[in-house]
Amino acid sequence: MSRLLLLALSLPFIAQAQVNQDSITIKKMADEIMTNGKAYDLLRELTKKIGGRLAGSPQQQNAAIWGKRNMEAFNPDKVFMQPCKTPNWQRGGKDFAAIVGLDGKATTQKLEVLALGNSLGSNGLIEADVLAVANFDELEKRKDEVKGKIVYFNSEFDPTYIQTFKAYGASGVYRRTGASRAAKYGAVGVMIHSLSTAPDNAPHTGTMVYDETLPKIPAVALGPNDAKALYAMAKKGTVRVQMQTYGFFLPDADENNVVAELKGTEHPEEIITIGGHLDSWDVNEGAHDDGAGIVQTMEVLRTMKALNYQPKHTIRFVLFANEENGGKGGAKYAELAKLNKEKHILALESDAGGFTPRGIGVTCTPAQFAKFQQWTPLLKPYGTEVNTGGGGADIGHLTGYDKTIVMSSLSPDSQRYFDLHHAKTDVFENVNKRELLLGAVNIAAFIYLVDQYGVN
Repeated sequence: MSRLLLLALSLPFIAQAQVNQDSITIKKMADEIMTNGKAYDLLRELTKKIGGRLAGSPQQQNAAIWGKRNMEAFNPDKVFMQPCKTPNWQRGGKDFAAIVGLDGKATTQKLEVLALGNSLGSNGLIEADVLAVANFDELEKRKDEVKGKIVYFNSEFDPTYIQTFKAYGASGVYRRTGASRAAKYGAVGVMIHSLSTAPDNAPHTGTMVYDETLPKIPAVALGPNDAKALYAMAKKGTVRVQMQTYGFFLPDADENNVVAELKGTEHPEEIITIGGHLDSWDVNEGAHDDGAGIVQTMEVLRTMKALNYQPKHTIRFVLFANEENGGKGGAKYAELAKLNKEKHILALESDAGGFTPRGIGVTCTPAQFAKFQQWTPLLKPYGTEVNTGGGGADIGHLTGYDKTIVMSSLSPDSQRYFDLHHAKTDVFENVNKRELLLGAVNIAAFIYLVDQYGVN
């Protein structure tokens, strides 16, 4: 029998042996995480000892120190800080709103509200009639009615979108740009329906951005129940409301990305990055957004070191600063990667909560996707599969200098995420330990496979 024929006959057995070895390695990682995982304990520390971590706050700076100390304890090849400047928005006080008139009759009905992130203060109490609109199209049709009014955008999620992130994307434009769109026609304030699926009345904050060419009017999110009630009243008659906010900016803050690294043994010049963001909003503990992604990132590092895994490629574990209201941490990471002429082959972000993992999303070429999909049988036992569409706000900056980088992300079950997202309910008690650890298992498994076989 010729050598070539013997090799051809043996190839399927070699391939199967490798699959079996991959399965064994992933099982070892999974067992280590599910048995000895520290992610849940780390999340308790982050949320209960440090708390909410608004960009620019002492808590955010303490979180970076905490992250560096804990990652150093896992003994990676190195841990370092990347200094960056971040916005320093302050809420400034307890936001207020109330209905004070219905069809010309005085009344008092307090509304649950939170000022949107980056919204400026109202300079005292504002009182005006409400112009309630369903969307921007209606605003344009009724633009002559806007002057002197407080505009309410009914930015309620479309319940027919099964993928809640799709609903969030469609409604999120009202939070982000609604204030300036209304200010263009003379509005004195803006209210929106919180970007939430929750059947409760907890308001959800989140970032907004002013058009610098237009007046900067205050903007608040209403609790879901109050929002629905206000919209119904405004459609039937005249509703007069009061609102007051206190937001302001301090000079940009000095903060840091925290980066741990395992050096590759075969391709040290090729970098795989995984991470989440350290900052949160000021009204909660940031447990799901994004404490979960932070501690999952740290757990993958801990597990690889515990199992004495020697990666072929360099793997970076990044705790990003300032994702919520500026993205300066992710921008700085990409800026330095370009400056240092680094070659990144894949970046994975975990920033969708600590719920049960459902998939690994990837944004890549069709050939790469076909390759990644072959790994689904190895991921399936742990609850995920490879799907199209991956990335994140922090890692996305990397594509600004190299569009060949594969963008990926952990995709947990999203049905509960927006019940908690950016609201006071995003606390440690609402994170399930096993779900959190399973997320780390799937990240570890996918990163292991990328490290073993590359992206092409």
